[in-house]
Amino acid sequence: MIKKTLITFSLLYLAIIWLAYLSQYLPIYIPIYVPGYISSLSLITFIMYAWDKRQAKQSTHKKVNRTSERTLQLLSLFGGWPGALIAQQWLRHKSQKRRFIGVLWLCIILNISGAGGVLYFLIGS
Repeated sequence: MIKKTLITFSLLYLAIIWLAYLSQYLPIYIPIYVPGYISSLSLITFIMYAWDKRQAKQSTHKKVNRTSERTLQLLSLFGGWPGALIAQQWLRHKSQKRRFIGVLWLCIILNISGAGGVLYFLIGS
């Protein structure tokens, strides 16, 4: 139940960004690269989680290069958190590490707060 809710939350966030852009609710000077950037970075983040999950499975047999947690967290912080949350739930990767989950949720809160603040400033003025 929680898994589906978190995946839906991430997809809904992406859908709202695209719908706001396509319905021209956002100011005209916000270009397409804003929703495109967030969607692309989410996809890249998802792929990085999948790659790290694959490498983690292989690391039991041989030495492999893993993606650092810092890299995954930075991708989330820079806007790829929807892809990170989907990957964490769907692939069950990095879903047991409490510290990692805490940092991910901090990134989510910062991103949503920042987006809300920017929209309030742009639309409210």
